Amino acid sequence: MEPVALQTPRVTLSIPVEADIEDIHRACQDADIQRYTTVPSPYLREHAEQFVRWSKGRWDAGINLDWAIRQDGAVIGMIGLYRIGGGSAEIGYWMARCHRGKGLLHEAAAAVIDWGFDREGVGAERIEWRAVVGNRGSARVAQRLGFRYEGTLRRALSNSFGRDDAWIAGLLRDDDRTIQSWPVFTD
Repeated sequence: MEPVALQTPRVTLSIPVEADIEDIHRACQDADIQRYTTVPSPYLREHAEQFVRWSKGRWDAGINLDWAIRQDGAVIGMIGLYRIGGGSAEIGYWMARCHRGKGLLHEAAAAVIDWGFDREGVGAERIEWRAVVGNRGSARVAQRLGFRYEGTLRRALSNSFGRDDAWIAGLLRDDDRTIQSWPVFTD
């Protein structure tokens, strides 16, 4: 599959390239990104270099697709569709700390979801979201996107910190995408 660029009113999404390595490396020094995603900890420059090299091959294979979220040319986050196949995919994302809380990740994720469901894109029937239990920021984005909370998976995710329980939510192509009530939020 050839890489596809997506545009929203405030951000551009495109495949990560060599010129993005410094931005990616800097953002991934954030302890929350290391704790709640699959990036290595500690996150070294060589990890960013390897990630960028692998991104093109991942698009070629059509199973894991990465987009750099860009604002004014700088990488401010990363988003992707993963484990694509059989009519489903999983969305994953991170946003640099200084860009959180501005709705930019929601905007980028909505564009990726639209493309993921589009028959000219992935053509998925279902997109899943998973996060380490306690990652409330990621959960709030998924909730605002209309994902339906489906439960907790025991020790379902692993990263440099070991195995963690995961929250899981799903969104179907024909869901209305209104904000849903999630039992993990009591406020």
